[in-house]
Amino acid sequence: MQRSGPGPLDRVFTLLVPLLAAALLNGCTSARYYGQLAEGQWALLRARQPVAQVVADPATPSALRARLLHAQQARDFASQQLHLPDNRSYRVYANLGRPFVLWNVFATPELSLQPVTHCFPIAGCVAYRGYYRQGAARGAAALMREQGLDVYVGGVEAYSTLGWFDDPILSSMVGWSDERLATLIFHELAHQRVYVQDDTAFNESFATFVEQQGARQWRLARGLAADGEQQGQQREQFIRLVLASRERLQAIYSGPLDDVHKRLAKQAEFQRLRREYRQLRDSQWSGDARYDAWVYAPLNNAKLLPFGLYDQWVPAFTALFQKVNGDWARFYLEVEHLARLPAAARTAALQQLMPAAQALANA
Repeated sequence: MQRSGPGPLDRVFTLLVPLLAAALLNGCTSARYYGQLAEGQWALLRARQPVAQVVADPATPSALRARLLHAQQARDFASQQLHLPDNRSYRVYANLGRPFVLWNVFATPELSLQPVTHCFPIAGCVAYRGYYRQGAARGAAALMREQGLDVYVGGVEAYSTLGWFDDPILSSMVGWSDERLATLIFHELAHQRVYVQDDTAFNESFATFVEQQGARQWRLARGLAADGEQQGQQREQFIRLVLASRERLQAIYSGPLDDVHKRLAKQAEFQRLRREYRQLRDSQWSGDARYDAWVYAPLNNAKLLPFGLYDQWVPAFTALFQKVNGDWARFYLEVEHLARLPAAARTAALQQLMPAAQALANA
């Protein structure tokens, strides 16, 4: 998501295995697109340096050294306490020289929340396309708009290659808070732990749960709680607000109205979302305006899309974690079992967990 500070999701969008996808060209996608993926990934790989080497370099600015040392503490915590992969990912550093590592383009039909998907030989089908140059992303978005699609371009500050490469801490992360940097590491390592082809909602909801629960335990281990918990609660409230708006839009698009009236209802729903956000911000957040820029910028279906992809099944994974009494090893076994199920059975199993998750929330 393109932003200069923390965005409404406080997380990153993930492009998976771009170089391997580039090596196995799909006839439906241009070689030029794959070529820029391969070139961008290769440049990133060449820029990596071991964190220990950067920390030991006398020329390294003290602020960067402190941030990298903190990141290594979080990295150790991820493997030792959260049972996430213990490898060289996030033990290397790369200076990008730009604010985002790449830009993702999301698209939906004008009167639908169904994402336009793109399929890769290794990563499967995902609901976005990534570009290492902002101009290329904007050009692709313009072409999609000419086709009548709703389009959103979001800057990506990090991504996972699912363990195929040693993913680096990027210079785009250095300005983040300590907690945000830690949760990025938890989220992306979770993708290395469990990943299902062609099921973005499952993958991202799982990684988001690991990120959130990992952050709770990380705060507890460091004797910190209040600030992070408050921000997390605000984030969850905001996401629920957006998801409720998505549900109402889905009802509009699947309802009996003609296209003209669906367009009017769509714009009315966006105005309702802004009103409800304003009420939440002013009545419960003491006017905290962290999400104002996102809310008051132009809204469309594609801009709402990542919320459904990244949060849909988080309550189900929360219930599953409670079911195994917070045992990470058992939790991953249960998640791996879900991952092996056929898509329809996996969705049904997650839906069965949702009532338990709601009961926990009410309690």
